[in-house]
Amino acid sequence: MAIGEHRPTQLVIDRQALRQNIHAEVERLTPGCDLFMVVKANGYGHGAVQVAQAAKDAGARGFCVAILDEALELRAAGFNEPILILGVTSPADAPLMAKEHISATVAAMDWLTEAESYLNLAGTPAPLRVHLGLDTGMGRIGFRNAPDLVAAVDYLTSHATEFEFEGVFTHFSTADDPDDTYFKQQFAKWQTLTKALPRRPRYVHVSNSATSLWHAACNDNLVRYGVAGYGLNPSGTAIQEPFHLQPALSLTSELVYTKRLAAGESVSYGATYTAKEAEWVGTVPIGYADGYERRLQGFHVLVDGQPCEIIGRVCMDQLMVRLPHNCPRGTKVTLIGKDGDQEITLQDVATYCGTIHYEIACGFTSRLPRRYIH
Repeated sequence: MAIGEHRPTQLVIDRQALRQNIHAEVERLTPGCDLFMVVKANGYGHGAVQVAQAAKDAGARGFCVAILDEALELRAAGFNEPILILGVTSPADAPLMAKEHISATVAAMDWLTEAESYLNLAGTPAPLRVHLGLDTGMGRIGFRNAPDLVAAVDYLTSHATEFEFEGVFTHFSTADDPDDTYFKQQFAKWQTLTKALPRRPRYVHVSNSATSLWHAACNDNLVRYGVAGYGLNPSGTAIQEPFHLQPALSLTSELVYTKRLAAGESVSYGATYTAKEAEWVGTVPIGYADGYERRLQGFHVLVDGQPCEIIGRVCMDQLMVRLPHNCPRGTKVTLIGKDGDQEITLQDVATYCGTIHYEIACGFTSRLPRRYIH
């Protein structure tokens, strides 16, 4: 997809906000506990490479991604820090991961045996770094009982030429919920499984953003810091964060066209909006092809600092807003962010759409240019 460089619509990413959010968490960690910044999904839509650099500047010691290609992007950009792939990769890619010193998540014994054959065939000089994933209640991936876990550790130990047992981890599904009942059940299962480990690896980790913010006693020696690093509360609005998180992303555009609409005239596909009286309408060059959801009809943007309703259906490339008066072409439009004493947050957008801010941030497409400040 072409990047819209010749259009006034852009995502603005504040590097200082990223650094502030990440450094504040680094300062809270106990000695010996590292922070790995999660930069999967193009840094939650903020730009993986740029976020990784800001995180490194703020004290991050490594990175987490979802897929191998995201890890390779960081290596190509010159990052030599540890990188952990949180998802399951193909055993056939084990030699490439070993060569690039990228750590793999392993969730089953058969993955190890198959990966070993590829490693031996390739003659990889360095062992593949492995983090064993444990399923304590997320129900996604991971070892589920002690005998299977112990067997995997024994296998790694007996195949030290091919593998390095670098880590063990789990993921909590309700760390951002005020009700910690299920969280405690997961943590109890984690303790049961890890007590069975024949030996402790370099990294032992359970904490995503929510766990580290609200259950820091569970951190052990590594935190996988994700959405909070971008200035977003993992719980949405359910739990107050322990320190101020500064949103790093804003979305701005301009009016490219204005007109006087007469009473009875309609706007956009399906003619779902009809003016009840004469009014001024402005067109903004952004739409659902940019990740600005079609369901945001009826929501609002800020035009020169004033809230203005989105009228009619959001189109693929454009949307229309009702203006308080005739505004000149080129007037600033803020879709996410602050303008004057008004603000629209990612959470506001997500709440209107009936979803979470993660989805909105990750949904912004590559057609939107990312401009970095500070």
